[in-house]
Amino acid sequence: MNLDDLYRETILDHNQSPRNRGHLEHPTRVVGLLNPTCGDQIQLELEIHDGRIADIRFEGHGCSISMASASMLTEAVKGQPVDQALMLARSFKSFLTGEPSPVPLGDLEALKGVSQFPSRVKCATLAHNALEKGLTEPEQPAE
Repeated sequence: MNLDDLYRETILDHNQSPRNRGHLEHPTRVVGLLNPTCGDQIQLELEIHDGRIADIRFEGHGCSISMASASMLTEAVKGQPVDQALMLARSFKSFLTGEPSPVPLGDLEALKGVSQFPSRVKCATLAHNALEKGLTEPEQPAE
């Protein structure tokens, strides 16, 4: 099996058997994003305690790349300090533009081939953008 096949298998696995999909009972932060170009939609629910992502779940719909990326992201940041999770999200986005990542990306490296298709980069980074928004922007009051 070559590396491309392994990467394809990893993406398919996360799409078909997503990790951390669903809802949290008591999220401390909820953030959603929509990719208006293709209609992909993601909602992240985070439980943050003592500066650490204690738990994270996602819901949404979209292409296999966006859903697999969300699954991989939630696995990578669960249990991590907020600043490390933020660094991972930002590093992944840079990684897709060809820059080396200063942090290990784990399964997210399987999405490297997406960088060859600029319109798909938005799919791969949707959950990462949502995480970054959820960790950096002030929470909006419920209406």
